[in-house]
Amino acid sequence: MRLEYTGPLPEQVGFLLLPRFSMMAFFAAVEPLRIANRISGRPLFDWTLVSVDGEPVTASNDMTLLVDCAIDKVRHLPSLAVCSGFEPEAYLERPLMAWLHRLDQAGSALGGLDTGCFLLAAAGLLKGERVTLHWESLPAFHERFPAIPTSDELFELGERRFSCAGGAAAMDMALAVIARRHGTRLAIDVSEQLIHERLRSRGDQQRMTLARRLGTHNRRLVEAVALMERHLEAPLSLTDIAQRCGISLRQLQRLFERHLATTPRSWYLGLRLERAHYLLTETDMDVLAIGLACGFSSASSFSRAFSERYSISPSEARRQGVRGAY
Repeated sequence: MRLEYTGPLPEQVGFLLLPRFSMMAFFAAVEPLRIANRISGRPLFDWTLVSVDGEPVTASNDMTLLVDCAIDKVRHLPSLAVCSGFEPEAYLERPLMAWLHRLDQAGSALGGLDTGCFLLAAAGLLKGERVTLHWESLPAFHERFPAIPTSDELFELGERRFSCAGGAAAMDMALAVIARRHGTRLAIDVSEQLIHERLRSRGDQQRMTLARRLGTHNRRLVEAVALMERHLEAPLSLTDIAQRCGISLRQLQRLFERHLATTPRSWYLGLRLERAHYLLTETDMDVLAIGLACGFSSASSFSRAFSERYSISPSEARRQGVRGAY
């Protein structure tokens, strides 16, 4: 969905569906386009569903969608959105990579819904671009593709690349496209049809504010947890966190016990282990590398802490496979 479109109507948008794709993100992207057509009384958008082999594709919720054609039947599209879920790179085989490069060379705008940018990055199609993904996938993407700038915005709309965080953010991106192409009034009308309270900008936060997630507005506690979340790979000492928040270590302990019913050490460890669990189940990073990326100095200390928290070893967690997509 390029920034500007001056071609004929209806504007053609392609959706590449990969196995276990996020149905939520796909529907959230398509429905605003359908409603825009209905409200305007004319076909502003049309969409083509594509799979690698032309066969139906099963989403992460086990629902299966028919597609219009295989990739070898599509020579050009103004825009193509890659729709995937977990482990998107597992489906990047040579024919698909060659097809994506052909579309790029033909001038297509390429983008990713949810984790689709993993595939585009692995294909070498995101150099010099800034992308966004679901907040839970951003750390893994950064580990896998450190040279590609990322943001935690709801969506990114560039001249030839676009991306969104998945889920409802796909709706926000579609509404932004409608507003740019056909005016804000139409986008608002579509938003109201979707019972979407407002047109969210790309800069709106993906997650609830930290204060809302913690259930408290205590400024010192919120600052402390924010510091922990920003320093998972190289953990700060609790003394350092307390000093940065302008309180004593004893006061820090009391804040966590009073508001979160735990200790700051346990909370911090939990954040690091949650990150490790995600990287184990959703990436192919080496187990030791994951431990180091989550602030553990050795494989043994990582394995011990992980096993105590989840009652399984890191390697067992990896063998259990992935969770459902967002």
